[in-house]
Amino acid sequence: MKQITSIQNPFIKSLVLLQEKAKSRKQSGTFLIEGKREISLALKGGYEITTLLFVPEICSESETRELTTTAECIEINAAVYQKLAYRDTTEGILAIAKTKSLTLKDLKLSDTPLILVAEAPEKPGNIGALLRTADAAHLDAVIIANPKSDCYNPNVVRSSVGCLFTNQIATGTTTEIIAYLKERNINFYCATLQNANSYHTQDYTTPTALVVGTEATGLTQEWRDAATQNIIIPMQGEIDSMNVSVAAAILIFEAKRQRGF
Repeated sequence: MKQITSIQNPFIKSLVLLQEKAKSRKQSGTFLIEGKREISLALKGGYEITTLLFVPEICSESETRELTTTAECIEINAAVYQKLAYRDTTEGILAIAKTKSLTLKDLKLSDTPLILVAEAPEKPGNIGALLRTADAAHLDAVIIANPKSDCYNPNVVRSSVGCLFTNQIATGTTTEIIAYLKERNINFYCATLQNANSYHTQDYTTPTALVVGTEATGLTQEWRDAATQNIIIPMQGEIDSMNVSVAAAILIFEAKRQRGF
């Protein structure tokens, strides 16, 4: 079995670039996954794992091979692992996986879909939290409009705790996504402060997309003008906004309540 013990190894240096540079992930079509649960969820979600790297003192060869028999296994030492690992807690295993196409045309929706759209979320941690909420509610899809970071950013992978792999995800421009929703007769409700009705007064039992924007500036005018209805979560405190993942969860689970779940 191949062994790597130097952080100066060219292959290891290329993996460091995968962690640090979106350009490297895009050019190679690969990214890193850390942890047994995340790797298992990626496999379940149809991601192709090409290579597993493991520290035998932490994760044995037999444990590694239990995850998949098709990937190459490489033994690494603790120093190499610490160079590549992104989390404070350690499980001693990493995977190299192939990225997926995240285009709108690849989405497979139910007859009455419930979709979350997030426009330009600034923080990878927020994307991860949105994906966790989407998984909990078993949404048809999560669509990121005008993304500011790629979905395979290690902070997204980490903060989603594997929900990057359990959701259908697509990206596109705001214009493309609005056209996609309209072509499929999917009503879309935009969370905004302007010209909005209370969120719980709307009917989400039809094909529905719930649209949230950034905490700093909210949704762009293009969304607000095109919306089936603008909606607002009434608040009684001094501030007029909340964390985007919290707001999305409130809207999503109101829609789920209406649908009998």
